[in-house]
Amino acid sequence: MELKDKLISSFMAFENMVDIDSPIHDVRSEAIKSFEDAGFPSKRDEDWKYTSLNSILKHDYSVFPKEENAIEYRDVKKYFIHDIDSYKIVFIDGKMSSHLSQTTHEGIDVCLMSSALSKPKYRPIIENYFNKAATKDSLISLNTAFSCEGAYVHIPKNKLVEKPIQIIHFSTGNEAALMLQPRNLIVVEENSHVQIIERHQSLAEHPVLTNSVTEIFADKRAIVDYYKIQNDKQSASLIDSTFIKQNRDSHASVHTFSFGGKLTRNNLNFYQEGEYIDSTLKGVTIIGDKQHVDHNTLVHHVEPNCESHQDYKGIFSDRATGVFNGKVLVDKIAQKTNAFQSNNNILLSDKASINTKPQLEIFADDVKCSHGCTIGQLDESAMFYMRSRGIPEKEAKALLMFAFSNNVLDSVKIPEIKQRISKIIANKLGVDLGFNL
Repeated sequence: MELKDKLISSFMAFENMVDIDSPIHDVRSEAIKSFEDAGFPSKRDEDWKYTSLNSILKHDYSVFPKEENAIEYRDVKKYFIHDIDSYKIVFIDGKMSSHLSQTTHEGIDVCLMSSALSKPKYRPIIENYFNKAATKDSLISLNTAFSCEGAYVHIPKNKLVEKPIQIIHFSTGNEAALMLQPRNLIVVEENSHVQIIERHQSLAEHPVLTNSVTEIFADKRAIVDYYKIQNDKQSASLIDSTFIKQNRDSHASVHTFSFGGKLTRNNLNFYQEGEYIDSTLKGVTIIGDKQHVDHNTLVHHVEPNCESHQDYKGIFSDRATGVFNGKVLVDKIAQKTNAFQSNNNILLSDKASINTKPQLEIFADDVKCSHGCTIGQLDESAMFYMRSRGIPEKEAKALLMFAFSNNVLDSVKIPEIKQRISKIIANKLGVDLGFNL
């Protein structure tokens, strides 16, 4: 049985497992119909022109894990940003781990999506925000149809969340092949500030396909600082779709660090629905072997006097493939828009490749918008200069690549994340530079 048919037939069993009185029951039913009509995307679709899912759809994925598998903190501590105090929402094979998690309802809600869907007190937030930012394409619809578990974060007005929130999904290899579909809803009301760290991590070499959807709502003057750390095993694939709606005077930033996994697709969509909004999208990708990372971004400027900044760096070796498809859309009334988009890439191998397509669609006439991309190799004159001063070739290359990605790391606001990413980059480059950026 093909995966599409298996998922459609599994939906009825899923419906029997969850509450049919759920506020999203009808939404789920409509979503599975949309997925049934559309199926999985293929390279015939313009947005998927350079990314094929064929190699990861051939596995016989388990849709519902058969049994729970406990994990000890000492065995997974290295995957947490453990040197800071934080709230934690931890899932093992799609199910929440109570002994690894630290949730709260004291002034803010940091808890489970399943709780929010089942308890009447959360119904107003669910009805007002769930599935209101996500688009209706096939993979989003598939996730919506099976929406049951994930992170639910609600920050009321005038709250400064003192601790970051870590959302971590572990897959244990308890199943021969596993498909996960987490759904996150994050609502940040007026004048509130939150920092969130997200990670998906396999603990075994079994195939894992994660189809994740996150909706984020930043109200007036809210600040959302989001970090995605993607450094999974090469048996794991991730399709990560994030949708952010911003209101007047809000600031939202997403940093995406892609280092591991077989196939990674990051769909990141910002919708600016007010004046004086600032949106930041930055990423660093370092991959090798036959890894594939695809960044697909959209910033939609709807109102005047707003800014957006996109800066993605890629380093590709061996037979790795990168894709960047970035779009900035400026509506007619969005005057005084300042939009910047940049995608710079280094190819360390003749067999590595990058497909990059920065796009601007501007219907306003009083704007400052720029875009550009570069594809090249390491600067030979800079290499010669460093080698002539006694720096070995391997370390010289590493220093240049650190410098190449440094402006992305400069905007990271949590020092412990910056240090962690620096160490991961050094490890990917196979050197010990002896300093932190």
